[in-house]
Amino acid sequence: MTGIIIFLIGVSNIMSWIMAFTGIPTAISTALLGLTDNKFVILFIINILLLFVGTFMDMTPACLIFTPIFLPVCTALGMNTIHFGIMLIFNLCIGTITPPVGTTLFVGVKVGKVKIETVFKQLLWYFAAIIIVLMFVTYIPQLSLWLPGLMGYV
Repeated sequence: MTGIIIFLIGVSNIMSWIMAFTGIPTAISTALLGLTDNKFVILFIINILLLFVGTFMDMTPACLIFTPIFLPVCTALGMNTIHFGIMLIFNLCIGTITPPVGTTLFVGVKVGKVKIETVFKQLLWYFAAIIIVLMFVTYIPQLSLWLPGLMGYV
């Protein structure tokens, strides 16, 4: 397992370098900022993309690949980097519990010895609550920044 993780980090680093060399993050940043000037719409689009990516990709490579793409956009919108990091990780964590890949969900089903259909039907309310909390975290920065602010990081 450690070998697989190290391999993924290595490949992600190579992909991040290639993207930086070719200017892909700058192009995506320009495209997103050119789409609209509305901060809320851009953050909503980023949330949708990260939720989609999180369902299919492991968190480590996703963080390494998508941070250089979305961080310039979010900082251009005036978002704190700590707030961006919390939003990014929260999005990707939601992806680990949602099908079709949802590794954490499938581990829980296996450990609990239940069928995925039974569990998924019961989790729909929790998914709705998690998405609402994600919107609060995204659009109300004080929720994410109060503890780092208490510790002097903001």
